[in-house]
Amino acid sequence: MKTERDFIYHDGPNSHITRRREILAAHPEIRNLYGAYTPSAFYIVLMVLFQFTIAYFLRNQAWWIVALTAYALGAFFHHALYVMIHECTHNVVLKSAFGNKIMGLVCDLPLVLPSAMGFRKYHMIHHKHLGEYSYDPDIVSRTEANLVGNSAIKKALWLMFFSISQGLRPMKVQFYKPLNAWTISNAIINIVVCALVVIFVGPMAFLYLALSTLFALGLHPLGGRWIQEHFVTKEGQETYSYYGPLNKLAFNMGYHNEHHDFMTVAWINQPKIKKLAPEYYDNLKSYNSWTMVLLKFIFDPKIDSYTRIVHPDRHPKAAVDNEKNLYSKEVIETFF
Repeated sequence: MKTERDFIYHDGPNSHITRRREILAAHPEIRNLYGAYTPSAFYIVLMVLFQFTIAYFLRNQAWWIVALTAYALGAFFHHALYVMIHECTHNVVLKSAFGNKIMGLVCDLPLVLPSAMGFRKYHMIHHKHLGEYSYDPDIVSRTEANLVGNSAIKKALWLMFFSISQGLRPMKVQFYKPLNAWTISNAIINIVVCALVVIFVGPMAFLYLALSTLFALGLHPLGGRWIQEHFVTKEGQETYSYYGPLNKLAFNMGYHNEHHDFMTVAWINQPKIKKLAPEYYDNLKSYNSWTMVLLKFIFDPKIDSYTRIVHPDRHPKAAVDNEKNLYSKEVIETFF
């Protein structure tokens, strides 16, 4: 047992590299699932219009009614829009990269925080450098992990304000510049939209949109997703899927092992991967309740921000770092 908390070190590459190769050799028909699902663009427009409509009708309501509506309704729509930003990032909404960038900006319109273009950049780094401490933006810094610690209260607060953690996470990633014309345009568009909502609709409408985002990314049944994806609860397994009912409201975002294995498959086809290759997924640990995942993370002292598998950094500029931090002869350790 460790006396100090640390990540779970693993010498080899992430598991998806090998599994993808094996699955395609056994089931080459999975390649037929690749490609865009263009009806997603229609769903995006509908959800954006719906959220602005609800915000309009709440413009004269008390703050607590706005907050309850955001928690019970708005969070689900904003989470779904974040899932669609994820789809746009992988270019599986429209057929062109440009079209997917535009749809990502559309998703962002009611979300208050300008995140589509930044997510597009750093999420692809997450796929390329999964589990690499210096380059995977999904892994928290040691400073943040130590700050949160094992306290149930601190872990709950961390999840409540998870959007802040995600927003600051790119600062940890080396060798990648966050700003470009798309991210700047994204920020300007969202600032203008927020200002227009406050001026022409009212502060309560803006509060509804802001709280919907806070809850969608925070302490909410949907928040279990952030723990479900890569926090280790089975020795040696670094990615987990969720097959519960909330997938219906989250465009199958729970199929996370399947997604990391085949990231160019749109949400509508993700369940088909598991059906075509059950021998590769049925033996993996998965979840059926995001709420239970959330509660276990908060109250189980064996799980914290360090409960992640970390691989050696593979970025070319990280050669010196790897020489200083060799993981040879490290054995995967868990706290279970």
